[in-house]
Amino acid sequence: MKQLIAPILLAGFFAGFSHASEESKTWPATDKAKKFVKDTIVIDMFASPHGTGWTEDKHFHNYLNRARGAGITGSEMTLAAGSYTFDQFLNEHYQYRRVMAQTPGKYVFVRSIRDIEHAHITGKTAVIWNSQTATILDGDLKKIPALKEMGLASMILSYNDLFRTGSGSLAEYNGNTTGVTAWGLSIVDELVKYGIIVDLSHMGPLTTKGIMDHMDKNHPGVPYVFTHSLPAGLYKDVPKATPKGCYRNISDEEAKRAAKSGGYVSPTFTEWMMDGIWPDDITPAHCADMIDYYVKLVGVDHVGIATDDMFTLKPTMNFVNANPNLYNDGGYMVKAFKAGADGCGELAKILPAITDELWKRGYKNEDLVKIYGGNKMRVFQQVWEGVSPKQQKADEADRIKLRKELKQRFESR
Repeated sequence: MKQLIAPILLAGFFAGFSHASEESKTWPATDKAKKFVKDTIVIDMFASPHGTGWTEDKHFHNYLNRARGAGITGSEMTLAAGSYTFDQFLNEHYQYRRVMAQTPGKYVFVRSIRDIEHAHITGKTAVIWNSQTATILDGDLKKIPALKEMGLASMILSYNDLFRTGSGSLAEYNGNTTGVTAWGLSIVDELVKYGIIVDLSHMGPLTTKGIMDHMDKNHPGVPYVFTHSLPAGLYKDVPKATPKGCYRNISDEEAKRAAKSGGYVSPTFTEWMMDGIWPDDITPAHCADMIDYYVKLVGVDHVGIATDDMFTLKPTMNFVNANPNLYNDGGYMVKAFKAGADGCGELAKILPAITDELWKRGYKNEDLVKIYGGNKMRVFQQVWEGVSPKQQKADEADRIKLRKELKQRFESR
C-alpha cells in the first residue's frame, strides 16, 4: 500500500509558499452574535504545522490576532502528525514558541481549565497542544509523562496510514485490517495514567473500535473524543457523494460511543471532507448542519467545534493535483479539490454568523456555551485534573459567575 506522503516532507515542499488564510471568507453577522462569541469561552482545534499552514511569522500573528479580536479563547494546536519523530516534535514546538515569544503576554500555555478561564478573562490566547501521531514517542513509553509536563493535552495513535500502533483511516479505507496493536493499547494505558486525552480522529474503524473496547473495559468512566471528525451520515445521501465516502469521516455508532464514554465529537469546517458537497466557500449553514447533526445524534452535552484550519489549503491542493499517485484514496481528494473545496472556515471569520444561524434553528445560549467550549472544558477537567462530572456540575454556577465578574473588572480597568 502506498503511504500518504509524510507530513514532514510536505512541510519542506510547502516552505516556499507564502499564503495565509486571507482567502477564507468573512461572513456577515449581527452585533449580538459577535458579542456572544466574545462573552463565551470558545475553543477551536486547528492543524497548522509550521511550513505547511503557516510559513512566515506574520501569518501566525495575523491569524491569532483575528481570533483574539473575534473573541476566540484558544485552540488545540497540532504539533505533529503522520510519522514525526520526537526531535521533529521538539522542532515544531520550538517554531511555535519562537514566534509566540515575539509578542510576549498574548498567550497562556494551558495545563488546567483555570488557564483557559484566565485567557478568556484577559483576552489572551489559550494554547492547548495536540499530537496527531504516537510516533513522537520513538518507541519509548517513558516519554509520555514528559510530554504531559510539556502540556500535551491529547494524542491520536495512527494518522491516516498504517503504523506500529495500528491502522489509520486511509489504510483501512484501502482494505488493511490490522486494527489497534498491543503497542497501541499500551500507549492508551499510559495516556490515561498521565491524564492525556485519547483522540480517535483519523483512525480506521477497526482501530477505533479496538481502542473504545479497551477503554470501556479497562478505563470505564474515562472519556475519549473525536477532536475533528465529520459525520459520515450527514453526507451519505448527497447526490454527488462518492461510493465509499470520505475516509476521515466517522460513523454514527463511533460518535455515539464517544458520547457514551462522556467524551465529545467536534465536526471540522474543512471543505474537502464534505463528501459530495465540496463548496467553494463553506457557509455558516453548512457548519450549523454539522453541529445540528451531531446534537440530534448524541445530545448537546457531547458536541464541540473545530476548524482544523491550516491557514490555507492552496499548497496542499496544488501538490495533490500535481501528484495524485502519492494519495492512495481512489482520487477522492483530487475530486474534492477540483470541485472547489480548497479552504477552511476560519473560526474568527465564521463563528458569529454560525451563531446567528443556530439561533434561527432554535438553539439557546446555554446550548451554544456548551458546544463552543463548555463540553471540552468538562472533558479537559475530568481527564487532566481528575475532577468528576458530578463535582464539576456542583461548581459550575459559581465558576460562571466568577468568570463574568473577573472579566468585567478586567475590561473596566
